[in-house]
Amino acid sequence: MNKRGFASDNNAGIHPDILDAILMANDGHVIAYGDDAYTIKAKELLKQHFGEDSEVFLVLTGTGANVSGLSAITDSYHGIICPETAHIAVDECGAPEKFTGCKLITVPTTDGKLTPSILTGLLHGIGFEHHVQPRVISISQATEMGTVYKSPEIKQLASFAHSNNMFLHMDGARIANAAVNLNCGFKEITKDVGVDVLSFGGTKNGMLFGEAVIFLTPDLAENFKYIRKQSMQLVSKMRFISAQYIPYLEKEIWKPNAQHANRMAKLLSEKVSLLPEVKITQPVEANGVFAIIPERIIRPLREKYFFYTWNEERSEVRWMTSFDTREEDIIGFTDTLKNLLRNQ
Repeated sequence: MNKRGFASDNNAGIHPDILDAILMANDGHVIAYGDDAYTIKAKELLKQHFGEDSEVFLVLTGTGANVSGLSAITDSYHGIICPETAHIAVDECGAPEKFTGCKLITVPTTDGKLTPSILTGLLHGIGFEHHVQPRVISISQATEMGTVYKSPEIKQLASFAHSNNMFLHMDGARIANAAVNLNCGFKEITKDVGVDVLSFGGTKNGMLFGEAVIFLTPDLAENFKYIRKQSMQLVSKMRFISAQYIPYLEKEIWKPNAQHANRMAKLLSEKVSLLPEVKITQPVEANGVFAIIPERIIRPLREKYFFYTWNEERSEVRWMTSFDTREEDIIGFTDTLKNLLRNQ
């Protein structure tokens, strides 16, 4: 059996009920490209969670969801404002800039979160032809730093965006972890507080693959079917993406999966916080733990349990938990950490 590590929730397996749903969909022939009963059902369920007037499109990858969704609400002379740690800025190999043609305007933050007060100074040159025109504020929920936006914080950002003729985009790769942290549904932290476009993912929370681009301001989806095709995100055998969303939402698999991942992160944080050589650097609000540890033990610890260094200069690491992380994984990891601190 492969050893569970703490590198990424992408490294986790697939929830058994979702595997079963994929197998059940593998029966006979259905119409390709989304004109099938599985996709119709999945879209109905997504609308129940995000609003009946929302427009839903299933795509292949998280990067594809972000890039195509942003493409639908921008022109190439626009700017997209995001935290400097945002996935679209750091981990998508320049795809948002290449395919939208837009400039990413990155903002330093201490916790991965944007606020209107730190954005005001970026709104200069409006209407001036020599300057990129700010058009989108893009946030992640939960953030890449493991922090969570509360509903009033998102509402403030949406109001700021809309009052300045901008849109609010949300990368929801870990939105399930944020929702269970806030003890709310998806709609309360998206449509109800002014998010315009959402990338909704389940891959990090027990699904195999596939994402949804959801237009919570439905008029923005007018030409998205063409953008999806040009973005190489129109999947022919779409039923296998859609089939996963049915138990994920209908059985609410998303909720216990995310609750467990978050609980494991809290447990990990509590265990390592007892060690004086370990300093937790961010609030543990989702399923990520950020910590500074002695540089000398990073390599031998990683040989036992794989994880990533977040900031080499600070010797800051990131430990991610998943829906299938076990308590014994946490205990084994912390015991190994203790031994290395004692002996290295």
